[in-house]
Amino acid sequence: MSKMLFIKGTLLLTFTGLLSRLLGFFYRIFLSHTIGAHGLGLFQLVLPLQLLVMAVCASGIQSAISRLTASETALHTPRHAGDYFIIGTIFSIMFSLFLSWILYAHADFWATQILKESQTAILIQILSFSIPLSTLHTCVNSYYFGRKKAGFPAGVQLLEQIFRVGGCYVLYLIFESQKRTITPAIAVGGNLIGEIASSFISLFAVSMHFKVTHYSIRNIRRPLSVLRKLLHISVPLTMNKILLTLLGSIEVILIPARLQMSGLTPKDSLSVYGIFTGMALPLILFPATLTNSAAAMLIPSITQLQTLGYQKRIQYVIGRIFRYCLLLGGSCLVFFLFLGEFLGNFLFHSQTAGIYIHTMSYICPFLYLNTTLTSVLNGLGKSGICLLHSVISVCIRISFVLFAIPVLGIRGYLYGILCSELALSILHSLQILQNNYSNPRK
Repeated sequence: MSKMLFIKGTLLLTFTGLLSRLLGFFYRIFLSHTIGAHGLGLFQLVLPLQLLVMAVCASGIQSAISRLTASETALHTPRHAGDYFIIGTIFSIMFSLFLSWILYAHADFWATQILKESQTAILIQILSFSIPLSTLHTCVNSYYFGRKKAGFPAGVQLLEQIFRVGGCYVLYLIFESQKRTITPAIAVGGNLIGEIASSFISLFAVSMHFKVTHYSIRNIRRPLSVLRKLLHISVPLTMNKILLTLLGSIEVILIPARLQMSGLTPKDSLSVYGIFTGMALPLILFPATLTNSAAAMLIPSITQLQTLGYQKRIQYVIGRIFRYCLLLGGSCLVFFLFLGEFLGNFLFHSQTAGIYIHTMSYICPFLYLNTTLTSVLNGLGKSGICLLHSVISVCIRISFVLFAIPVLGIRGYLYGILCSELALSILHSLQILQNNYSNPRK
């Protein structure tokens, strides 16, 4: 990928990502005023289940489609890239349908036995319908990323957010007109509407693309061989993602319980968790749109450069990205450090949210840097190393959840995030330096 194409794709993703996050940011403010901190806590509690299911049915295939599409594009064999996309997408959707049924049919079990909150059962059932739709548009986006066509995923991301926010607002108006209690169901319902819109748009676009390029599913040769190659790449990535998501889910489930050990009531613990995850954290992650965009472009870019043997070019790209991420993170650290408490009060009418934003400002340089370093290592085929580093990072956070939260409250978790992100940055950086020295410059 040329430098200009990389920059163009990153800027395009950043622009649409900023618009999407801006909509999402006001969306969070709207939710905080309608369903409250407790409702936000319930909503955030079910999201790890979606992440876990998506990790199983889509995360590995997504990366495999992107990498193989980028490799075949570099070798000027686009028809093979289409084969990987079709076979990978069909496999993922079939798997997601099965997992969605498990979520829907056993929603009470997941709510009461796993999440320890019976009110989340209806949210889980609504959530289950979005899994196959999310899988479809995730695979389509991966195909376009692999072909260095960032415009389509960027547009779909923005449209999905518009439909999500608009759908949630329509549901809110319906509930209001019927004098029904406003519950977190409107947020999960809004997510479902967004997924329906994005999946239909994705399906239509890729169908038109294949029609223009005269690609036909009937021409796929040796589909089992194609699937084996996809699974060879995706299975390790999927196992990595599952492990990390499981650890993250354990972390999320433990937080309300450990907050209660610090002296909070069950309702207050969910409210504190809702303020942290639904108000403070989205604001801290808002500037990460730029690094997320660069990360999305980095995996196929690094893979293509590695396929062509351009090691020196890879090192140059990594160096520039490293400096830019530190500059962005340092700027955001200063901004949130001095204005965090004001932003919490002004935007969310919550002094607690302002305190959390102020405290979390210190993680910005490491948080934004880790997003791109993880993509670099995955692009270099170092998925196993990424897993090891990420497991260490998550275990650090879980340790703080277990031992620091009962003593310090939610601040103990904030300190854990800082330590874990710092450790992850150091580990990723050392691995990339080792990789640079072990490969000759070309």
